[in-house]
Amino acid sequence: MRSRLATRSARLVLAAAAVTALAATTTACDPDDVADAGSSTAPSAVASAGSGGSDSSSSDSPSTRGSSTGGSSTGGSSTGGSSSSGSTGKAGSGDGRKGGYGQSCGTNDLDFTVTSESQAGGYYLVTAKAKSGITCYLETNTPSVSFGSGADGVASPVGQGGEDPIKLTGSAVAYTGISPKTTNSNAGKEFENVIIATTDDDPNPAELKLPDPANVDKPIVTNWATNRAEAIPVIV
Repeated sequence: MRSRLATRSARLVLAAAAVTALAATTTACDPDDVADAGSSTAPSAVASAGSGGSDSSSSDSPSTRGSSTGGSSTGGSSTGGSSSSGSTGKAGSGDGRKGGYGQSCGTNDLDFTVTSESQAGGYYLVTAKAKSGITCYLETNTPSVSFGSGADGVASPVGQGGEDPIKLTGSAVAYTGISPKTTNSNAGKEFENVIIATTDDDPNPAELKLPDPANVDKPIVTNWATNRAEAIPVIV
């Protein structure tokens, strides 16, 4: 009996020891402890990942924005094209020539006067002067002159005098002489006006009133000259 009790007591002690050991094991593996242990490690990993992501996004972002700004820069170069609009300004200065600087003289850039002269059997002296504010050049040496619209009224150049080109500005003038009749016959037509242009294709010829009616038959005209003595038409 005593020996049974002793055996039973020993079993109870072993059982108690086993329960204690089991409890200790369970405590060591408590889920809360695992969670606590996990949570103590996780924040640093997450922070590190988050921080890395943030760095990456922050370093990528500016560079992408930088490219957009680069696009703006390109836009800026289009603005640079506004200098080209200034180039347009320079084409405007070409129009400025039409206002009176360095252009060829068109008929409508000039004022004309006609006088009747007695030398060489009589002729008309035409004086050309640039209009106020205009500077231009008579680049075509001989004016285009005609009486009426018919071919028989067109004056032939005699090749006298001439300077090429002649600059007209301010009080500077150029002269040309027109002889309306170079024949000894009684033939001819009478005209009260003469048509003059600086070139054959000038779209704005001037029609000048003659001081007296002219009997026209095979007319001639001299070149432009700055010396009026060179503007006396003579058939050589």
